[in-house]
Amino acid sequence: MANEENRPEGCSGSCESCGENCSSRSNPQSLKVAPGANTHVKKVIGIVSGKGGVGKSFVTGLAACSMNKKGHKTAILDADITGPSIPKMFGLSSVKEVDENGAILPAQSEGGIKVMSLNLLMEHDTDPVVWRGPVIANVVKQFWAEVNWGDVDYMFVDMPPGTGDVPLTVFQSLPVDGIIVVSTPQELVSMIVEKAVNMAAMMNVPVIGLVENMSYMKCPHCGEMIPVFGESNIEGYAASRGLDVVGRIPLDPAFAALCDSGKIENYAEDYLDSLTYKLDALLDEQK
Repeated sequence: MANEENRPEGCSGSCESCGENCSSRSNPQSLKVAPGANTHVKKVIGIVSGKGGVGKSFVTGLAACSMNKKGHKTAILDADITGPSIPKMFGLSSVKEVDENGAILPAQSEGGIKVMSLNLLMEHDTDPVVWRGPVIANVVKQFWAEVNWGDVDYMFVDMPPGTGDVPLTVFQSLPVDGIIVVSTPQELVSMIVEKAVNMAAMMNVPVIGLVENMSYMKCPHCGEMIPVFGESNIEGYAASRGLDVVGRIPLDPAFAALCDSGKIENYAEDYLDSLTYKLDALLDEQK
């Protein structure tokens, strides 16, 4: 709750629903949630987008797979509570175990990636989640504080699209070290990307880089790169904001087939090598 005497004009006094780090906030760090007793996460990376349908969950899965293949302990916290798709990509259906203190143990993929998602707790994965924002936000906090994640080098947080309750909760409650912004080539999306980048700036969270999904399609006959959604302007946009493009992923039916069959870890191509290099550098800085 904001200090009543120093509230700026228009302030409701509810710090939890506000992204401003103003002088009236009695304790700027008071919204941070402590992890569970047995959770030790070195780096928390948010995967964000300004709109849905750009492949944010897919990029989350690929990023986790890439770092896992490099020998890092990786995990995914699925904060897209009403539209969780991470479990299906990894062929996971439920969480079956708790530790001696009653904390949930996350599911693990064949490659050892730890995953926590609401769909792993539902009786049927098609059951709708008809909850209001504050309830959804509290579930995200519980996934951080009441799940025994153990030792993790990189935790990727798959956020819902937009700049609403859940992204705000993640930024305020979790120790986010940086975000990856996912986009597609359309001009409309570049405007939406700007919103996500601006929100990160408001929350004092660094942008690690931009990933453009569905960037092009390779002709199966000659290998020519075809810009299905028009020519990309991501390099120009990134340069104008001083940001790095850390991946350009083509449109490929093989991606969808692997995700639908729960075999995303079998994808051999690495279009995120620039991203993994930057993430390795983050961990090196901590040593």
